[in-house]
Amino acid sequence: MPIVRIALPVPLPQLFDYSCDSISHADIGRCVRVSFGRRHETGVIVALPEQSDVPPARLKPVEHVLRDVPALPADWLELTAFVARYYHVPQGEVIALALPPDLRRANDVDDTDTDPLLTLTPAGWQTHDAGGRASKARHLLEQLAKAGATRKSVVRTWPDGQACADLLRRQWAYAVRPQTPARTAGQLPTLTEEQLTVVHTVCDADAGFAPYLLQGVTGAGKTEVYLRLIEQALKEGRQVLVLVPEIALTPQLEQRVIGRFPDADIVALHSGVADGARSRGFVRAMKGEADIVLGTRLSIFTPLPRLGLIVVDEEHDASYKQQEGVRYSARDLAVWRARQRDVPLVLGSATPSLETWRHAQEGRYARLMLTQRAIATQLPKVRLIDTRRVKLEDGLSPTLIKALESRLERKEQSLLFLNRRGYAPVLSCNSCEWISACPHCSANCVVHLKDRRLRCHHCGYDTAIPFACPDCGDQDMKPLGRGTQKLEEGLSERFPEARILRVDADAARSRKHWLDLLARIHAGEADILVGTQMMAKGHDFPRLTLVGVVGADAALYASDFRAPERLFQQMMQVGGRAGRAELAGEVVIQTEFPDHPLFQCLQRQDTDAFCKMALAEREEANFPPFTFQAMLSADAPVLNDALDFLVRASECIASDLPSGIFVYDPVPMRMTRLARRERAQLLVESASRAALQGFLTEWMRRLYRLSTARDVRWRLDVDPLDV
Repeated sequence: MPIVRIALPVPLPQLFDYSCDSISHADIGRCVRVSFGRRHETGVIVALPEQSDVPPARLKPVEHVLRDVPALPADWLELTAFVARYYHVPQGEVIALALPPDLRRANDVDDTDTDPLLTLTPAGWQTHDAGGRASKARHLLEQLAKAGATRKSVVRTWPDGQACADLLRRQWAYAVRPQTPARTAGQLPTLTEEQLTVVHTVCDADAGFAPYLLQGVTGAGKTEVYLRLIEQALKEGRQVLVLVPEIALTPQLEQRVIGRFPDADIVALHSGVADGARSRGFVRAMKGEADIVLGTRLSIFTPLPRLGLIVVDEEHDASYKQQEGVRYSARDLAVWRARQRDVPLVLGSATPSLETWRHAQEGRYARLMLTQRAIATQLPKVRLIDTRRVKLEDGLSPTLIKALESRLERKEQSLLFLNRRGYAPVLSCNSCEWISACPHCSANCVVHLKDRRLRCHHCGYDTAIPFACPDCGDQDMKPLGRGTQKLEEGLSERFPEARILRVDADAARSRKHWLDLLARIHAGEADILVGTQMMAKGHDFPRLTLVGVVGADAALYASDFRAPERLFQQMMQVGGRAGRAELAGEVVIQTEFPDHPLFQCLQRQDTDAFCKMALAEREEANFPPFTFQAMLSADAPVLNDALDFLVRASECIASDLPSGIFVYDPVPMRMTRLARRERAQLLVESASRAALQGFLTEWMRRLYRLSTARDVRWRLDVDPLDV
């Protein structure tokens, strides 16, 4: 009886054997449904072994094999197996994460192109040539005849575009397969000498794996370089994978790619896409029909048989690291996958991560530089305001207020950056010192004054603002600190004639809201923008000439050794929104530490100097990237239970601890309580990645055998970002 080895999405580090009479080697990689205990699970066939440790009589039969969809390719299974090995998680959980919803349930997928290229049928041409009584359908037919083959979504935006369905119903138009996906539309912008050098360097290199760090100042035209490299890959008949860190950046890049390559089959994959569309896009990419896949970190798992190029935009962004479940880094997997498929990889950023910058300095990555802006003649001027020496009004210095006034007079746009949404971080009682602490977390509830609510931004706890102090009954409670809502309120009072637009997660609660906000900004319907990190990168607003940074010092107090790096990257990115077109830009940063080396590098906009300084500090302290880490964390309703598990986890390997491996004592996490569960962590460190991986393999084998209290949950995070 043929044996089938299946990866199932269960928290056990093993594969499971079943039997199936109709199986063949062509079925390796297919999704299947099987009985597992008292329930049914969906998995993927990864091998057809000759023998099994399970007696043949006890092997359960496979209930269903999904053969209407192509099998997942061998290189994709190899990728998931690597993720399972490196991050020490079951391969079945990796596969469940990587598959789109329909394949995860072993359902059939209708991969029909929902946005095909439309052109006139013979009947349509005959109707067009014959003329006739004017109608919306005939007007649209004339437009399509002039434009040639055009995407259905674009046709719908034309005048009389609502008649598109009528054209299809009358069979005047039909879908055609594009013959030249590399065809570009419109007049291409003239490249700078630096952009030309970058494009020629990548395109003229010998075929094969080649990692590049594309380090360019904000506004230097990195996206245009990506588009030229994509064009070259499409001309060679290859597929391209483009990763962006956040959904918020996807719409504008997607529109730009669609506008540049109207014939290309472009698939967008991210959590904002409906389940059915994600499944269709995944299958179209796997069949080789999609030319360009554009998406967030999960897109790294998209199977691409004709893969020719991988682009990772804003490679430094922490969003590429998954913080729940399988804790993988999409950027690091992009490097591994480019090597696996022997294709070039472009990591783009104005502020590269220290790990990537060090790789470039040591020659493991080729560094390509864009030092000049593509359109603007110069970088924005950066001014540091010492807030110890000036009186702030509603959190704003006189210099920043004057700069806002001058932009309003010139009808230019300004952005005030404050990475703290809500009205105020906390509500406090002056009489008894009560504060609005979250009952479920080691955090405070944020005041949302407009909604009259207190909300925890960590666990989602939500309650009404009390009319009096819950402890002493005093009604004189005050919000402390400042959030985007309070800043917006102060600006409205100071500049009543200005159109003020707040852009944060509260204002953009859906993709539609987000697109509406972007449209209003581009249309010039806002004078002053108040935004969080959503506005920090990737956006291009031609009339935005001033960026003011409020509350920039908080990260300097953080205990996380990566906090200064993130602060520098964030300040450089948000400052880069100013003066990206013909108008000159200015950045005003309010700080109590203007002489701090970090702010001095910011003022000079010297990324290399900051990276050298930060790496020297990391090396002296023996922090990553000069050492490699893994963090075992546990949570339970009671903190002692979590700590007890970590103590026993340390003891189970203590007698066999290899040299060069350091296991630190278990400690409570910085945010100890989250969503009613107490959390603790244990850090493991080594100067050798190989030694750490070898240790983790044996340690995980013992951890799975370690008994745990019923309410204790534990997980391992390799290369953690938050320590």
